[in-house]
Amino acid sequence: MIDNVLLLGLWGVLVGLDMASVAQTLVSRPLVAGFVAGLIVGDPASGLMMGVVLEFFALEVLPVGAARYADFGLGAVVAVATAAGSPSVLGMGLGVGVGLMVAYVGGYGAHLVKVLNGADVERHAAALDSGSVSAVYRVQFRGLFREITRAALVMVLGLAAAAVLRQVMPITLQGALYLRIVVVGAAIAAMVSGTVRLTGRRVTMQWFVLGLVGGVVGVFVL
Repeated sequence: MIDNVLLLGLWGVLVGLDMASVAQTLVSRPLVAGFVAGLIVGDPASGLMMGVVLEFFALEVLPVGAARYADFGLGAVVAVATAAGSPSVLGMGLGVGVGLMVAYVGGYGAHLVKVLNGADVERHAAALDSGSVSAVYRVQFRGLFREITRAALVMVLGLAAAAVLRQVMPITLQGALYLRIVVVGAAIAAMVSGTVRLTGRRVTMQWFVLGLVGGVVGVFVL
């Protein structure tokens, strides 16, 4: 992991930008962010595992309007950095736990960036209202710089925490097993809660149940 820390950091910055500011190509989804991070550190299985669990947490979030939500993509990258190369029973719970903390720190940072961007727009409202192209560019580039700075700072803090935890495993084997059970259970509960909330209408829920049953059958048949 240490050998790839710079590449992981760069990937984390791209993931942070993709969440809202640039492109929005869905590489910021935990499943994608975690899997690619796993490829970077040479442990795609851990990347996929971390990504799936954090994706369950992310499915509970509906990122529309003024909603405040965690940056689960950054969390997935740090989760992989924490758990990669460790036996799943040891790394999974700890990795997801660290990833969740990083995700919420990233979420607060994203909210701060939006506040600062809004204040910047208000300060330059006259120039923007007059149609000044240079004012538009300046406001946009400052907003982009703030977002890059946010993602970079979160990644530095997260990767530093991952490096420390990899050196000093703070829990026993039994504790790691219990933590794994807790985080997986919480992830499933979050996923179910989000699914029920999004498919509240009876007809929609029927289609969800039909798709779920069909998917399970397909897995066993294929």
